[in-house]
Amino acid sequence: MPDAAVYDRLDDAADAVAAQVIAWRQHLHQNPELPNREVNTAALIAEHLRSLGLDEVRTGIAGHGVVGVLNGGQPSDRVIALRADIDALPVPDDCGAPYASHVIDENYPGGPFPVSHACGHDCHTAILLGAATVLAENRGFLPGTVLLVFQPAEEGPPVDEEGGARQMLAEGACDDPEPTMAFGFHVAPYPKGYIGYRCGNQFAASCLIKITITGMQVHGSTPWMGIDTMPAVGAILTGIGQLYRQISAFEPFTATIGHVEDVGRFNIVGQTSTLWGTIRCSVEADMAEVQKRLETLAQHSAQAYNCSSTVEYLQDVPAVHNQPRWIDAGLPTFRRVVGADKVTEIEPTLGYDDVSEFVNRYGGLYVALGVQDAELDADNNPRPIEGGRGLAMNHNPRFYADDDTLVTGVRLHCHVAYDHLTGTLVPTH
Repeated sequence: MPDAAVYDRLDDAADAVAAQVIAWRQHLHQNPELPNREVNTAALIAEHLRSLGLDEVRTGIAGHGVVGVLNGGQPSDRVIALRADIDALPVPDDCGAPYASHVIDENYPGGPFPVSHACGHDCHTAILLGAATVLAENRGFLPGTVLLVFQPAEEGPPVDEEGGARQMLAEGACDDPEPTMAFGFHVAPYPKGYIGYRCGNQFAASCLIKITITGMQVHGSTPWMGIDTMPAVGAILTGIGQLYRQISAFEPFTATIGHVEDVGRFNIVGQTSTLWGTIRCSVEADMAEVQKRLETLAQHSAQAYNCSSTVEYLQDVPAVHNQPRWIDAGLPTFRRVVGADKVTEIEPTLGYDDVSEFVNRYGGLYVALGVQDAELDADNNPRPIEGGRGLAMNHNPRFYADDDTLVTGVRLHCHVAYDHLTGTLVPTH
């Protein structure tokens, strides 16, 4: 059973490391690295974990993944995996902070790209480094084992590369010892210091769409001598809007084309056009039907304009599913960390997170940590507070996180770890 005095020790140690967590976060924010290119980020993580005297520090997993193994001072078969993602996005940084990123990756496939932590993974990494510090200092009070999992390529690796959570698991990141719980959280545009949770699917199932339309290249002055792919592209972009009438309106999903590539020129009708996008399904079982209907749309739209098409679905990610029995076990811990009035149930999102690979395999929880200047309205939805910085969604160039809230994340990791290892945060049914 847990010792109440240990909670105070963990909280005091978290306060002591708070300034260092902020420094790590700001450094990482200023020096972001894209998926499967997190070389310096991984080096920083590994160096600090080694300095803590952990039992083992594993590197080079699924590219640049790092796993630290911390054995507690008391015997137990319980093992908790605390997970943070470490990669950044090809998004410019307009957060307005003095440590904003000015990084341009000239060599990344499809680039050059501006690079920023517009999703908050810099926060996740710094917070878990802080939690590692606190837990290592208090290892004598811990039964069992803590796995500190720093995962690359959560945003998805380049399409011709392997990476992410599934690859970490395939390479045995958590095989020895195997977790009895996985835990993580995502910083979000939600009131500072609030924890948001949901029973069931909190994040959607996802896949990457690649549609290639092939015609016949020709001079722009004689389009009848070739086959133009652009009318087919336009028909697909328009037709996607009708997919929503073919799937139940009570089961949210989205099919989005975010990027169109064409090999033509202002005076050349190109040979091919490629559409890149994503499908997100709140009900995972709907994915196959949405894919089937999108493939039908693409094939027949292409045929209508005498083109051909191929449709590929890549990088499938399962939904993040919080089982009610795990939520019931975790709520007392969440309420102790931030107060019962700051633990709220949230709506599901069509975002994805491949932490689902860990949670689905080992059981556990994934929640949201609010880090922005917001308050909740009467319907429990976040709204900006007067005089604050507003709300900025993840993946928006203006996304920001409050540095003073990071210590709450450190405490959350530590309390969840201690409660699970001591047998408090364990499902009972």
